[in-house]
Amino acid sequence: MAAMDDPAPPVPAVMIAALKETLGPGGWLEAPADRAPFETDFRGLYHGPAALIALPDSTERVARVVALCARGRVGIVPQGGNTSYCGGATPRPAGNEILLSLRRLRRIRAVDAAGDALTAEAGCVLAELQSAAAAVDRLLPMSIGSEGSATLGGLVSTNAGGTAVLRYGMMRALVLGLEVVLPDGRVLNQLSGLRKDNTGYDLKQLFIGAEGTLGVVTAATLRLFPRPAVTATAFAALPTPAAALALLAALRDSLGDAVTTFELMPRLALEFVCRHVPGTRDPFGAPHAWYALVEATAGAEDPEFTPRFASVLAAAIGDGHAQDAVIASSGAEREALWRLRETIPEAQRHEGVSLKHDISVTPGRLPAFIAAGAALVARLAPHARLVAYGHLGDGNLHYNLSEPAGGDGGALSRQSEEIRRAVHDLVAAHGGSFSAEHGIGQAKVGELERYEDPVALDLMRAMKRTLDPHGIMNPGKVLRGSE
Repeated sequence: MAAMDDPAPPVPAVMIAALKETLGPGGWLEAPADRAPFETDFRGLYHGPAALIALPDSTERVARVVALCARGRVGIVPQGGNTSYCGGATPRPAGNEILLSLRRLRRIRAVDAAGDALTAEAGCVLAELQSAAAAVDRLLPMSIGSEGSATLGGLVSTNAGGTAVLRYGMMRALVLGLEVVLPDGRVLNQLSGLRKDNTGYDLKQLFIGAEGTLGVVTAATLRLFPRPAVTATAFAALPTPAAALALLAALRDSLGDAVTTFELMPRLALEFVCRHVPGTRDPFGAPHAWYALVEATAGAEDPEFTPRFASVLAAAIGDGHAQDAVIASSGAEREALWRLRETIPEAQRHEGVSLKHDISVTPGRLPAFIAAGAALVARLAPHARLVAYGHLGDGNLHYNLSEPAGGDGGALSRQSEEIRRAVHDLVAAHGGSFSAEHGIGQAKVGELERYEDPVALDLMRAMKRTLDPHGIMNPGKVLRGSE
């Protein structure tokens, strides 16, 4: 058996013709101009020409396409909204893979308000699913910056995180069931919305976070929740990350699991946002070293909820864990505070070249990691600007470096490998992960080999060989070199 990453020959014309016939009118794209938007990743770092863009409109057509490719040993690159940060949905440069876009699988098959479940196809955009849940007075709590374009299949396949993980967990915690086309073309249908089902292995877990390397997710059943009746949102000024942890603990002691979001950001991130994003402003009259966007929600009307939330913030100011705080008193004010957090990536792009790291450590270790990381960056790239922000409640930071003020992004880019290795080594020393919520794709295959437990890697490769013996599913992503 050939290795999964061995170069494959060009896709034969007879195979392309058979795929077109299977897909039917409107089911494929072949012209270079039509293919182009699918062949470059979200960040513009990876590009690969596809032999064909397949646009099936049903699970049945997906299955037939995969079966054809299995017989012909043709590589398949599944793609949803094409928002991957790691090149996980982009073909490789050889041009001998087809790209399987799930964008036409757009049906919401069922919304069960009584059972708190929603079943939808892989091409549904997250914002559409949120709206479908809201229409029956339910909440789909997954929330990410790309929710207007990210699709369900990609969210499942990358085990997406987002800003509400603290309370609701990652995508893995929201998936009740999956429909998956296996690498031989068979369809695994486990879309049941059952909360309890101990009939053997929980097979859906194999495909959540597998990035399309074990099969193609075509539909999913998701958990829904009661819509919050009360939402309290605040923006707090903080002296240190340790103080932020103390504030989080105080909020959880008072409000329990009502605390939904706790996002940490440094002064520099706020400066970038206020400089580049129209309509934003610093909520405070004086600068502070750190800030937290905090949100808590209650499922039932409770006139004491927001005052209790405010009292925790006031006590934190009194004991020095916070220096100031503003609480949103309207939907518009809440939106303005969220905008300060959500537009950090956009604002950072205006500041030139940046090196991005998606890391996590346990929340209790974050202050020590941040301090050690700042010293590391000061030693390796003293003129770079460190922008470490993200989901403090679950330990996930977007640990980014921006080029020095005034330019010289080229110098920073030349150090990218050295800096990445040093940052990831530091993460490992703190017992953390070099990929918290963005996955592996083709960007971090080497990192997985360097940092993952060898036993875990052996098990991953064994699963890949068992389910995809010919290595046709998303070749070159996540794993390489298995036979």
